[in-house]
Amino acid sequence: MRALKTAILSAALALGIAGAAQASEAVHIPKQNWPHSGIFGTIDKASAQRGFQIYKEVCAACHSMRLVPIRTLAGIGFSEDELKAIAAGYEVQAGPNDAGEMFMRPAIPADRFPSPFANEQAARASNNGALPPDLSLMAKARVGGEDYLYAFLTGFEEPPADVKLMDGMSYNKVFPGHQVGMPNILQPDGVTFADGTKATVEQQAHDVATFLTFAAEPHLDARKQMGVKVILFLLVLAGLMYATKRKLWSTLH
Repeated sequence: MRALKTAILSAALALGIAGAAQASEAVHIPKQNWPHSGIFGTIDKASAQRGFQIYKEVCAACHSMRLVPIRTLAGIGFSEDELKAIAAGYEVQAGPNDAGEMFMRPAIPADRFPSPFANEQAARASNNGALPPDLSLMAKARVGGEDYLYAFLTGFEEPPADVKLMDGMSYNKVFPGHQVGMPNILQPDGVTFADGTKATVEQQAHDVATFLTFAAEPHLDARKQMGVKVILFLLVLAGLMYATKRKLWSTLH
């Protein structure tokens, strides 16, 4: 619970800082078409599965998702056997054993995705002093949500002639300040999708943004479905109440 509260607080702070910086620089974040947008929208499970593949093969080398249980992936269509196979590809710390020592074991679906680094210092040491943020709530921690994630992932380019990059930094046209410690990790055909989808940079960015949206709010579809049911119930109830009112008042005239 403490970890969840800390992550939410960090996300709120990041949202405020990023929002203020973007407002001051008037960074334009183009709107994208997302199947999960709107009251009747739902997560594109095929896209989210491709996004998970990109996370696993590309992003997970630096970024953790420590708040997301592996079994959450059932929400985008992975079967129980597939979840077990995915979990078995990770190791998590367990114990203590009878000797009082901690040990590593293969993960199970109930475990959360392990961090690629033992601690924050190790993460910074491997990334030129930069700390790769946890991606569990990233879709909620940035103004613009998935639109910002897409714009950021497709926003890497050569810096203008009058911009001097600091050591180890990359230029990104939508990132506040435009200098970011993360390199351009998405390359054309950098992954091979099992469903045959062409792995353009734009497609990869779209799929990653979809997956991170799902990871940040895995019950999004269920919440929308419940909302629609509640609205329909209230409409029917309002109709019944109106009919009852007409019936009662008709006897008074």
